[in-house]
Amino acid sequence: MDVILIKDMKNLGEAGAIVSVNRGYARNYLIPKGFAREATKSNIKIKEWEKQQLSLRKNKEIREAKNVAHTLKKLSITLRCEVGESEKLYGSVQAGDIVEALANEGITLTKKQILLEEPIKTLGIYNIPIAIHPEVESKVKIWVVKK
Repeated sequence: MDVILIKDMKNLGEAGAIVSVNRGYARNYLIPKGFAREATKSNIKIKEWEKQQLSLRKNKEIREAKNVAHTLKKLSITLRCEVGESEKLYGSVQAGDIVEALANEGITLTKKQILLEEPIKTLGIYNIPIAIHPEVESKVKIWVVKK
């Protein structure tokens, strides 16, 4: 019996794949548990339509991420921080500070998207990488200056 996998199955394949299995395995386990559905003509058409919609949605997300990346490349953010005698910061600049500064510029990101290897502890100019989308990365220029 042919079935369309709804979820990834370790020994059968990835979601969306059409696989042949024993009729009893399909009727007693895969279909009732929601792991697969029978591969009828209508279900195959539905699978193709869902695949097409997913592709369109993914392309739209990538386009929007590229627009944000283009905006970030042009952007330069200044963070004013308190410093001590040797030009070292009291505390540090972390991903949350960068997210907050970007929010003030109208760009909404999460801390996880800021790829800051370690907190910034000195004054200077930094190019911080940002993962906007799994397939799109950009950098933003951060100026850390004294208050």
